Amino acid sequence: MQAQHHPQVASRTQASIARLLLAANSAYGESNRPDNGYTQRVEARAESRQLLAQVMELTHDNAAAWGLLGRLEMDDGNLDTARALFERSLDINPDQAQQYTNLGYWALACERPALAEQYFQEALQRDRQSAAAFCGIAHAKRRLGQFDVAYLHYRKLLQLDLNWPSVCTGMVTCASHLEVECADHELAYDAITLLSRDDVAHQDLGRFAAAILCQQYDLDNPNAAVLLEAAAEDELLLLALEKTLMPDIRVENLVTLLRHAILTEIAQTATLRPEVHGLAVAIALYADRAGYALLVGDEEERMIDAINNSIRAQFAMGEPLEDIAGSLMISAMYGALFHQTFAVDIGRWNLTQWPVGLQPLLAASYYHRATEEAIKQPFEEKAAELTLERADVPQAWPAWQTLSRHSESSLKAIMRTKLGLDTDTLPETLRILVCGAESGQRALELAASLSDVEVVAVDESLSNIARASRTAQEMGLHHIVFWPWSLANRFIADGHRVHWVEVGRLPSEQLHALSLARLVDQASGHGAVVHLHTRVDGDSEADRHIRQLIRQHNLPETRASLRRLRRMIINNAQDQELGALLREDDFYGLGGCYNRWFRPQDETQLEGLIGLLSNEVNWKLVRAQDSDGHSLALAPVQKQLQAEATGSDVQSVQGQPLTLYFMKRR
Repeated sequence: MQAQHHPQVASRTQASIARLLLAANSAYGESNRPDNGYTQRVEARAESRQLLAQVMELTHDNAAAWGLLGRLEMDDGNLDTARALFERSLDINPDQAQQYTNLGYWALACERPALAEQYFQEALQRDRQSAAAFCGIAHAKRRLGQFDVAYLHYRKLLQLDLNWPSVCTGMVTCASHLEVECADHELAYDAITLLSRDDVAHQDLGRFAAAILCQQYDLDNPNAAVLLEAAAEDELLLLALEKTLMPDIRVENLVTLLRHAILTEIAQTATLRPEVHGLAVAIALYADRAGYALLVGDEEERMIDAINNSIRAQFAMGEPLEDIAGSLMISAMYGALFHQTFAVDIGRWNLTQWPVGLQPLLAASYYHRATEEAIKQPFEEKAAELTLERADVPQAWPAWQTLSRHSESSLKAIMRTKLGLDTDTLPETLRILVCGAESGQRALELAASLSDVEVVAVDESLSNIARASRTAQEMGLHHIVFWPWSLANRFIADGHRVHWVEVGRLPSEQLHALSLARLVDQASGHGAVVHLHTRVDGDSEADRHIRQLIRQHNLPETRASLRRLRRMIINNAQDQELGALLREDDFYGLGGCYNRWFRPQDETQLEGLIGLLSNEVNWKLVRAQDSDGHSLALAPVQKQLQAEATGSDVQSVQGQPLTLYFMKRR
């Protein structure tokens, strides 16, 4: 009887272990589902730990349990502990593909992509079907700068319908680094697939789409013919026009050519063919995103004036909305409908009363602008805009399309795991100050992905403030505000403090009375973190030359001036200095040109801020990264900061592509 009893007990124990492990793995899976809230994922992780603790009470020799415990430690940022647990699991069972995969992701977290690739290869040798290991190799190759190889790995995963968020994000990153040398149908299909998704940053695909279209339409050939009918049916071209901005002068010329072809056909036939409606709407959306930077000929301007007069007459005669739709498409290709004399007539109807195909265009060209104009009204800075023509009001910039997706997390957790800071004394809700929000993309991503924050985003541009505020309203984010510098100054002067400061675009010279360093010092209390970049973009020799021309000729801050300057640069594309501007994203939107030439960043603001943060008595450097996001040793950076602060003749930190994190000591 006793000989039978022990096997039965062992069998029941093994069954209990198996059930507990299954439940622990299920809870861990829930803790990593990106659509679950942060609190829900933390609770699932705690449940997984509790179940594993029960397993450990029954056995200490279960390799899978040690491996899963290692995953939990790694997710909590305890990398050394995680590695020890993975290796303990392998000591029990050396032939586990899962533990080699775990070690691969551990190596990625430690910024050791070459070692990570070795571990992932070990995993695949044991399990050729491991999608997690195959995806890990893609991540490692991308970190190693082998973007073409990583891209092909990501493509394979998408073909297998493994469209995890990390796969799509990684593929977009690689796409931005690819050199497209020939027309490739597979690349075009990839671009269409990515642009059709709502969970990737469409704006990061602009150069990729432009490179494909340049090859597809042979845009380097001055004799290449572009057929309007073919363009109107080109899914990639339509999606790219609708969803991104393509910083390539060849593509800009293509769009200008297609727009002119549509207008010429209307002049000849007095009608807009239904087959061209989609292309006209796409060009209008693209022109709106670019701030109507596309060059316009005198003949086109005369024709558009006639069309706008006709639209005004159509509204006066009470024609049906369907009959006015085509004329509005044409008008919107050349200027915002909100700026036209018939704008008040458009506002008599709700957006949903217009034909469905016209609604995205009307939203961008009229209704969103009307909402943003209302948002601007309470700010005292609005008075400066009242002296401008509507078309001359600076455009919100950058014109991003979709936010980058991040799983919901906690700022306190990031401060613990990424910066190694003690967060026990911090309040339940932390306040983030984003200085220089630039259309609010970064601020909105922080507000959308962090569960324990309220965000104050500051910007010099009212258009940026209005655009970002409208987006926050649409997203249902009630814990974020967008303010001009004057209001933020008063907020801090009233005694409010922040726990994290993000420094984005610096104030321009027009805000010379503002001291960013003083504001940051006053706003931050003990334990606060300041996150900044040490390179200032948009200040090349060509930019300085353009600003000198503006001063010499006393050019006004108008759309006409910006267009003339752009035309001059395009006409002198062979000039080494001016031609360099054609490679800048900012050049392809009037908002970007305005920022570079009329409102450049004031580098003395960054100099003053770095001087403040270099004081080791009050501030501690806690993390430094290079332009690729790799961690740097702190001692050399700190030594350079000290030397710079004491006036030694060393290379300045300012101007180097570094990302620095400082913590206030007191």
